[in-house]
Formats: sequence, C-alpha cells, structure tokens
Amino acid sequence: MVPEELIKPTVSEGASICHAESLCQHLECLKLCGVDGEDEKRIQQSLNVVLLAIDEDKETRKPCIDAGLVLALVPLLQSSDQELLLHAGRAIGRICYDNNDLQERLVELDVLPSLVRILTDYPDNETLVRVGLLALTNLADLESAKEALSKTMVVEQLVKQLKRAENHERVEMIIEVLQMLAENEHLKMQLVDACVQETLCGILQRLQDSSQTEDMCTMKSSSDLIVSLLLGDESMQKLFEDGCGVVYQNIPSWLSSRHTLLQMTGALAIANFARNDTNCVRMVELGIVHQLLDLLEQHVENGDVSVQHAALSALRNLAIPVMNKVRMLEEGVADRIQMLLRSEMPPVQFKLLGTLRMLTDGRAETARILGQDSKLLSRLVQWCDAKDHVGVRGEANRLLASLLRHSKSQDVVKAIEQAKGVKHLVSMTTSEHAIMQNEALIALAIASAINLEVVEETFKESELVSILHKVLQDESMGPEVKYNSMGLLCSLIDSDDLRKEMEVMNLKETLEKLRTHSNSNVVKQANKVLEIIEHFSQNSDHFFP
Repeated sequence: MVPEELIKPTVSEGASICHAESLCQHLECLKLCGVDGEDEKRIQQSLNVVLLAIDEDKETRKPCIDAGLVLALVPLLQSSDQELLLHAGRAIGRICYDNNDLQERLVELDVLPSLVRILTDYPDNETLVRVGLLALTNLADLESAKEALSKTMVVEQLVKQLKRAENHERVEMIIEVLQMLAENEHLKMQLVDACVQETLCGILQRLQDSSQTEDMCTMKSSSDLIVSLLLGDESMQKLFEDGCGVVYQNIPSWLSSRHTLLQMTGALAIANFARNDTNCVRMVELGIVHQLLDLLEQHVENGDVSVQHAALSALRNLAIPVMNKVRMLEEGVADRIQMLLRSEMPPVQFKLLGTLRMLTDGRAETARILGQDSKLLSRLVQWCDAKDHVGVRGEANRLLASLLRHSKSQDVVKAIEQAKGVKHLVSMTTSEHAIMQNEALIALAIASAINLEVVEETFKESELVSILHKVLQDESMGPEVKYNSMGLLCSLIDSDDLRKEMEVMNLKETLEKLRTHSNSNVVKQANKVLEIIEHFSQNSDHFFP
C-alpha cells in the first residue's frame, strides 16, 4: 500500500518537486511489490496532481524530469488498466513536450510499441487513443522513432483510426503523424500497402464542395500526404498501377475542381507519376494532356501561379519520351500552350519555355513552325532581356537556340534575325554554363552555314569573332566549348569581313597553340580550321599571309 503522506495533493512548485520524488519512490517500490487496485487509484490521484502542476506552471516540468519521474512512469504504459494508462500517458507527454533528449530516451526505452498497443487494444477509447496520438506526434519526427515504428503495426492502426475519425481535430492529428512517418521509405510503402490513399481520396471527395476553414485545412493536409507518398519511386509506381490506381482515377475530378488546392494536387500527382517514360506514354494515351491544358486555360488571366507552374511541370515531364512528343504535337499541344505567352509571372514563363523546348527537341517540323511564329519570337526576345529573372532569360535563349538547331531552316534563320534574336545567341556564347555556351555555338554554326549573309551584320556588330578568340585563348574553358567555337569559325571564314577580323586579331597564332592541346578532338578541330584558312590564303591576295 502507498502511505497517505506520499500522495497528499499539492500544486505549489516546492511541493510538486517533493511530490514527483515521492511518486518516483513509490513507482520503484511497485517494481518489487506489484500493484493492487487501491495503489492504482492512488497512483492516478498522484499523477493528477503532477498534471495539474504542469498545467498551471510549465516550469514544473524540470523538477519532474530531475526527479526521474518520466523514466519511472514508462513501465506503467504496460498496464492493462485504461485509467492508469491514460494518466501515465498524459504525464509523460506533457513532461517530455519539446524536450528532444527525453524523447530520444523514450525511444531507446522502447516506449513506442506500448503506444501502438494502446491504439491496437483500445481503439474505441477515444480519450486514450487521443493520448497515444499526441505522444506519437511528439516522437514520430525523430529518425530513431521512424525506424522503430517501421517494425510495428502503427501504420495499420493509424489508417484504421483515420477511417473511423469523425471530427476535424482527430483527422488532422492522425494525418500529422502519418505525414511524419511518410518521410521514411519503409513506412511510406507500408502506408500505401495499408491503402491510406483510398481513405485520403475519400476525405477529399467528401469535402470537395465545402468552403469551411476547417474542411479546407483537412483537404490541404490530405493532399500534402498524397503528394508525399508520390515522392518515393516504389510507392509512386504502386499508386499508379498502370493508370488504374485510386489516386490517378481521381485526378480528372481534381483538375476540374473549383478548389485550386485540388487542381494543384492533380497537377503535382501527374508530374510525379511522369517520372518514367512508361508512365508518361500511358498517361498521354489516357488523354491527360488536354485535361492539363483545360486547367491552364482557366488560369491564363489573373490565374493561380502555383497551379500553372505545377501543370506546366507535368506537361514538360510528359513531353520527354519521343513517342509522346509526336502524339502531343499531333494533338495541337504546342499551339494551345502558346496561350500562356501573355503571362507576366516569371515562374510560369520559365516552365512554359522549358515545356516548349522539350516539345521541339528532335522535332524538325515543330521547330520550323514555332521558329517562324512572329508572336512567339517577339516574346522570346523580350524574355531574353529579362533582368529580374535569370532562369527566364536562360530558358528564352535556350529555346531560340533549340529552334535553330532542330529546324535547320533558312526561313527560321531569317525569322530569328528579323526578331533581333541572333544577338542574344551571340551573348549566350559567353554564358557561365558550358551547356548553354555549346547550345549557342552549335545554333550559330548552323545559322551561318545555312545563311551567313543574313546574320553576318549582326555577327560583326556583336563582335562574335573577338568573343570566339577569347574563348580559344582561355585556358580554363572546357574542350567541348573550344571545339564548338572552332566549328563556328569554319562557317565564318566564308565571310570576307569576318575573315579579315580573324586576321587582324592574329587568330592563326592562337589556333597553332591549340595543336598541342591535351584533348585530341580540339587538336583535330584546330588543324581543320587552319587547313581552311590556308586554303583561303592561297586563293587571296590579302588574307592570312
């Protein structure tokens, strides 16, 4: 039996210290003596005093910790008495709140299986389940806890609780725990295997016509969890199920919803499903592209930037497989997507440019058509001057280069020159990114080989030869950039004026030095350019003597 003096109620700080110490002593005795009904009642009374003290003054948590109360309480979580479980769980939760060291210690003491047991053995005890959920909320963010929980049935129990949850607070609490668990790949797959996605889709369907704040919060957390499940490759593929998974089946209704939150969820789901070619081809077959375009059309004027960004990301991913490019272009995607040219939102502009570039990649006819579209070219040139968004400026330049590279069309060369786009490609050759430099160099080489006369004046005004000379002299420049620079020079030699510029800046000397370069391709290209120069010098009175 517990002496009466050990459980005399008090809420003063000094008394709460003594009370915590007394309770610890008693709990130590229980390990040796066992617990009878009267002791359980007195323990509950004593725990109530501790809880009352903590509620009135948060500083009393430290005396409880110093007294070792938490560790002494842990064994009580093995009790079959629901009232005792309730009081012990509450006390541990409140004392350990926001204390990472103690929380880690609880995981080490294997307290998590006891919390899962509460959900398993007492699923109908709403108050006790709430205490268990609160404890999991405090612990589940720890990596050690996730690892430990992956070896329990916690996911199965939480999904069961989510299915039966009727009030907003309970749903939010469970989803908060599930969101933390979904950060672990093993638990993510357990969630999918437990069909949490079906429950989440059901919640979204049930609340989709509501505008109440609480319901919107629940929709947001449910949507976020669905997207989290899609971030893992294995879980994403299982959710897709060749387009038959419940998440994919719900996408059309989300995209057509009046809630931008659900529209965003649908677009993000497509973008994540489109992480491999097989899924991309299947989704295009199922007609998802035009559903995305329908969504984008809703947001052209004063629309939601995030939704447009997500939808364009999805379209870009879908356009990666060659098979999809053909089908999407045949269905008029390139034409419909240009409606977004009016957008003044940099994130939308950025994604739009990337999507168009992906559609033209390797598609000569598309590049030829788009490369002569005066409205598109005018907008691209405008974005090439974007001062406040480096990404938009870079993507605009890359699309211009792509139109030239893939069309190889004299008409496209003329159109881009008339739109004042060639000078931007010359500037692109000085980019700090080698991939952009190479794209520009190849595009300009193609343009000059097709119709040097059209671009010659711009090349002179933008001092292209001088830029190329500097590139060849720069020892830090990569071999591929040097190689492509010399490839462009081969085309420029056909111009008397540009060839004269090469002579004035003594380009031959620089090329001679490159004959000893460590890269064999650079050496071959240098020799090739020198041979062409030698050919012209033999047939000219004043160039390259």
